[in-house]
Amino acid sequence: MLGTRGARVLDVVAVAVVVALAVVRSPQAGPLGWGVAAALGAAVAARRWRPVAALVAAGAIGVAALVVGTGEDAVAVAVGLALYRVALTSARAGFLGVAGALSGVIGVGIVVWAAPGLPLVPAPEGAESFSTTPLSAAVYSAVVITGAWALAAAVRTRGRHAAELVESRTARAVAEERLRIARDIHDVVGHSLSLITMKAAVANAVAQDRPREREDALRTIEQVSRAALADVRTVLGAVRAPTTPALDDLVDAARSAGVTVTTDQADLTGAPAAVRISALRIAQEALTNVRRHARPPHCHLRTSVEPGALTVSVVDEGTTPPGPPGHGLLGIRERVALHGGTLHAGAAPGGGFTVHAVLPFDTALPCDAALPSEGTAPRAT
Repeated sequence: MLGTRGARVLDVVAVAVVVALAVVRSPQAGPLGWGVAAALGAAVAARRWRPVAALVAAGAIGVAALVVGTGEDAVAVAVGLALYRVALTSARAGFLGVAGALSGVIGVGIVVWAAPGLPLVPAPEGAESFSTTPLSAAVYSAVVITGAWALAAAVRTRGRHAAELVESRTARAVAEERLRIARDIHDVVGHSLSLITMKAAVANAVAQDRPREREDALRTIEQVSRAALADVRTVLGAVRAPTTPALDDLVDAARSAGVTVTTDQADLTGAPAAVRISALRIAQEALTNVRRHARPPHCHLRTSVEPGALTVSVVDEGTTPPGPPGHGLLGIRERVALHGGTLHAGAAPGGGFTVHAVLPFDTALPCDAALPSEGTAPRAT
């Protein structure tokens, strides 16, 4: 796609072509010819901001030019350029525009050919125009105008397909991230349920001297936990994956890939296992983005655990402006949304890019220290 500067250059070229064609192909390059050329050029120049008005103006000026008999070749080009912008925005507007443009230009051309005394400025001997060669002039106008309409329709269709492809890839990235989250949940919940099942079975086996109600409760815990574990394995077992790497492993991998990483790490065992896994995944995605986009690839990784929240941030020192949000940031947002947290991902005040995520958790829930911390990875069940 053309940038803003490229689009402006293209507009200038289009106006210059129309003006030059109107002057060169005019029977007389006097004030009348230059006036028609300037009017057609102005209509083409306005097409990016007011496409419908530009098309109407180009058509009206073109009709007047055909009646006068000056700049006939430039009329079809100017109308086609104005029609292109209209057809690019809407299929219905483009169809109405091409129909109106064809009927207007060719219709007036036939009138000029049939009516005596028209055009007001006779065409030079041997020149092609509606008054001398109506068939070739009509074919030329039809080809230019319908060609502009067809090109705009093709570009519009391609743009729609590209947008659908981006949307499809985004949805796929979100789905893949949710699958990764499901795999992590499987590891955490599966491990916890296995532990509950084991403890309940042991308590039930040694509690022979306890009241009958305690035995019934422990037996119920064992049965429910076994059923829950079976359900988790049935629902999520097909999407299990390798374990999550430890934070030190992520830093070492980034450094081996050429990223200069400084760290300020906290002990993450004070947070629940699921929150720690999400923090590690966020750090992994952020370090990957630093390696891909930051120039130079320098960053600082910081983690902290406060009562009720785990914070992870990655700030790079690159000078390359950040591009549009990619699938990595989508995955990070999914992770943060899973825990009801907050995320800031954008330009840092001193330059570079910042990813700062806060993952809240319930301090009343026990934290499983056997699941991923700074030096361990979750164990699949």
